[in-house]
Amino acid sequence: MKIIETSIPDVKIIEPRVFEDSRGYFFESFNQLKFNEAVGPIQFVQDNESLSVFGTLRGIHFQKEPFAQDKLVRVIEGRVWDVAVDLRKTSPSYRHWVGVELTGEGKQQLFIPRGFGHGFLVLSQKALFGYKVSSPYSPDHDAGICYNDPEIAISWPLSSAEYIISDKDQNLKPLSAYLNQNDH
Repeated sequence: MKIIETSIPDVKIIEPRVFEDSRGYFFESFNQLKFNEAVGPIQFVQDNESLSVFGTLRGIHFQKEPFAQDKLVRVIEGRVWDVAVDLRKTSPSYRHWVGVELTGEGKQQLFIPRGFGHGFLVLSQKALFGYKVSSPYSPDHDAGICYNDPEIAISWPLSSAEYIISDKDQNLKPLSAYLNQNDH
């Protein structure tokens, strides 16, 4: 496993070692011991999977404490633009974001620590997306900010006319409005 730094030091790209031959390929998609050595001791408690069509934009989502989640995300099939937004008020990279293209072919994963918002945009006809989380889903702690918050200014790769966004995500507020209403 190779760890690749991003512009936000706590967000890491994890590149597995893939063994390919005429039969296909094999790789470890997760190894707790190697992960702990490379990133830190995080215990994942839940695996999630979603299937989305071209143009689907999900996010920017996070869970509030005490159910904040570390995430390890990957694309099993397809291609997405994956984004992590630093929402930790005391961080030097507060309100900064990092975007990474993840593909099923590339098999890279993105580690997103607790305190970050997360979202992705599907760039292929469909994308099968898997992720591990360190806390179970808690509807009472579920939160999010709008994908087009002008203060964060995420650079999404498609035209907004192509986005397919859920009603829930369409109604998310900018971070400043969220902070005015909540203790984050």
